[in-house]
This record gives sequence, C-alpha cells and structure tokens, in this order.
Amino acid sequence: MTETAAGTEAKTANGSEENGTGTESAPEAATDPKDPRTPRSPRTPRSQFLSLHLLETLVAVLPVRDENGQPKSLVYGGAERHMVTSQARRRAERVHARNRANAGLGALSGRSMGIRTREWALLTARELVSAHDWDREEAVTTARAVIEASGLKFGDPKKKSVANLTKVLVFAPADAGTRIAAHIEAHRDDLTEWRDRYVQAQEALARKSARGAKKKAETPPEEDTSNSSTGSAADNSAADKKKTDLPPVPKPTRDAVLLAIAPRDAVDIALYGRFLAEIADSPNVDGAVQSSHAFTVHEAEQIDDFYAAADDAKLDRKRNALNFLDAADEASDAGAGMTGYQSLISGTFYRHAVLDRIQLRTNLRIAGMTEEEAESAATDAETEFVTAFVEAFPEAKKNSTASTGSLPALVLAFEGERPYNYAAAFQLPVDETPENEGGEGPAGPAAVQRLLRHHTFVSKRRKDLRTARMLTYDPQIDDILGDPKLTASATVVTTIEGLTR
Repeated sequence: MTETAAGTEAKTANGSEENGTGTESAPEAATDPKDPRTPRSPRTPRSQFLSLHLLETLVAVLPVRDENGQPKSLVYGGAERHMVTSQARRRAERVHARNRANAGLGALSGRSMGIRTREWALLTARELVSAHDWDREEAVTTARAVIEASGLKFGDPKKKSVANLTKVLVFAPADAGTRIAAHIEAHRDDLTEWRDRYVQAQEALARKSARGAKKKAETPPEEDTSNSSTGSAADNSAADKKKTDLPPVPKPTRDAVLLAIAPRDAVDIALYGRFLAEIADSPNVDGAVQSSHAFTVHEAEQIDDFYAAADDAKLDRKRNALNFLDAADEASDAGAGMTGYQSLISGTFYRHAVLDRIQLRTNLRIAGMTEEEAESAATDAETEFVTAFVEAFPEAKKNSTASTGSLPALVLAFEGERPYNYAAAFQLPVDETPENEGGEGPAGPAAVQRLLRHHTFVSKRRKDLRTARMLTYDPQIDDILGDPKLTASATVVTTIEGLTR
C-alpha cells in the first residue's frame, strides 16, 4: 500500500485524524516530490531519520558504574542527574537483537549477525578441532599465526592469559572463525609449513630482542643529542624491519581472513558500525544508529544500601547447638558472614536514539547486497532495532535488582529530515513536590506531559516532522494520552510494531 502523509489513515486517541483537524476526509494528495505529503513507493523511506524518545522509571537499580563502583552522573540544568551511558544501552540493544535472531525470533530471524570479541584465534581453533579434527595446540598456534600475519596484533606470547587474544576487540560476522578455519583446512599442508617458519622466525626475533635489551642495560647511557622526532623515526624503522624478518602469509590466505572479518551481511554491524584501525584495507562502517546518554528528568537521588550476607553453615551450626569453635573464637563468630555497601539509584530517565535509514541501506549495499536485498534487510533491521530500543536493558546487577524487567512509561517515535533531540524539555529538573503545593507531582507522569507538550510545540514549527506515534505500558500514562491537547500531533499505538508501521 502506498504510504501517504500523516493524518490520512491513522486516528489519535481522541478520535480525530492524525493531522489534528478532526475531519473525516483526507486531504488531496500532493504531487510535489519535496512535499512530505506526496505518496511514495513503499521501497523508499518517507524520511531519512527515525527519532525515538523514551521515558522509563527505574527503582533501586545500578545498570552502569564508574571505576569506583559508583553510579555515573552528569550535571544538566544546574542539577546533578543520574546517567546510563549510551555505550551500555547500545550493547544491550545489539545483544538483544542478536540473541533473538539466533533463537529464530523477531524480524532478523535467520539473518547474519556479528560478534565483538578478542577471541577470533580461539574461535577459529575451536572450529579446526571440532569440524576438521585438528590437534588443539596445533590449531591454536596456526590460527593465531594466520590472523596475526594478516594484520591484527596479539597479546604478549609469554602471558598465557592474553597470548592468543587480539589487542583490540574486533566486531566481525559471527561465522568469521568458521570461514577462516575452512580456508586453513583447505590449504593445510602449505599453511602448516609456513606456520613453522613463521613461529621459528618469531622466536629468533624474540631471542635477538632479549639480547639487545640485556646489552643495552649493561651499557652506560650516552648523552642523547637527537631530537624526539628522530628517535620516533628510528623506532618505527626498527618495527618495520622486524615485520620484514617474518615470512609473509600467503596472499590468498590474507585475502580470506580479510573477507571473513569484513562486515559482509552482518546486519548489526550495518546498524551500529565498526572501526578497525589495525588493518588499513579492512573496511570500516559508519553506524546508522545514533544514541544519547540517558539521564534522570529530576535531580539525582542515590542510596547506599547496607547489606549482610548470611553464612549458611554457621547458622545451621548455631540452630542445632553444634559448637565446634574454641571458646576464644566465639566472639569473632557473631554476626553475618559478610557485610558491605552498594550504591543504588532510582528515577525517571529520558533517553533518545536515531536511525539513519539512508546510512543503513548504504552500509548494506556496500556489504554486497542488491538493492532489493538491502531494502528487505533494512526494513527488518529497523523493526528489530525499535524492538531492542524498547525492550533491552543493561544486565548489571540484574539478579539482585530485576532491572531487566522494566518497561517504558512512554515511547515516542517520529520521522524527519534531520534528527530531533528533546533533552531540552528536561533542562529544568522536574519538581516532584505535590501539585497542590506548587510542584509537578510524580516525575513519570510529569515527564510524559512535558515531552508531549515539547513535541506538539516543535511539530507546529517543523514541516518535515511527521508520522509521530506513541506507545505506553503504564495505565496511568494511558489516561494522560487521552488528552487531545497533548496527543493532537501523535497517534497512540498498542504494539512496538505500530511505532514504525
């Protein structure tokens, strides 16, 4: 069905048309291609950007922490606010979509997804062992050598914990390890011979480097008359010489590794992008998703929760009058088995994200999809991205706070020719003093009213802003959405799919 302008089909909660006129007949279709009311092909997005805005109330949680284990915060509008970083949100959304796809659920079911890890050598070795019957140690050594010689740096080989891990996280399609293993198996004889020479050369360089370091330590330092740029050039020259001392990996093998870790058809890489600086000829991807940090719409309120963990064996012993401790130890046997403090936060958070539909399709086309394939994948990716934006939540302390079960009070989605961030609606912190005392009342309902008033105001001044829809999981908020003054510029929907229909 050809898409028409907002207001010609869907109705708002108060029964009026989406354009707020309340008339039953749709306006005559425009014919100007620059007019947003002009009917367009279903294959062409009506607007480049899909803006998402969400309000959610969280109670006694700690979804993200700083280096000291404390809640993260920012200062906005002269008040400190709790913050949940966009990095934590993006990972939660990406993993949520990937897990659903792998489980055969959602719009991306069956599509290729990515994994961000440092363990590509181990994943390749695991495939060599399980699918091609390699010896484990030989498989790990070969996989590391092949991937390292292709351009990725690994940890110190003397440290077992990092020896077979790349120095940086690499976001690549989930089947990259399987593809690399298949190539290694197909060229097993040639690559094992090359691997032996490569490892021997590495060991010889390590011995030479150790002797040089020892000699340098025993030689009194001479006065340094060179400038820093000369020293840097000398260091680079030494590093380049070290590379040339190693036998290069065969070109077909390097090409196979680069193809395996290339973004290809991994939909989440097309959505969130990736940056891999270590290999210049491995393509990077500009993400199609923009995410903001979430922050509380009111001043930060933090509690330090004192907790006591019981020792089950101690309690059982005391309960059954079985005292195996000496009298001198009885004093230290009183109380809990462990005590401590944890910081928890509560509040109503505003968060925002944007999907660039053109960038998403561009990424998929560059990855090798046809126009039809890219359109289909982009449509599925948009549906699943919105689902993850609504449902996913960082899993920190999920067992002790049940934070992942939260549902948003309001989701507002609309299209535009540029992104729109409504953080300004909350520059003045919500005053939760009761309304009969001059305040705004509870932050959740107050924030919903602020956000919708802000959207209604902006939509009257921006002609490209259209097809606004909103979803709530809160019956109290549902009552607010019945106010035509707040919902005249948006349509109420009851499903996540309705947000982008």
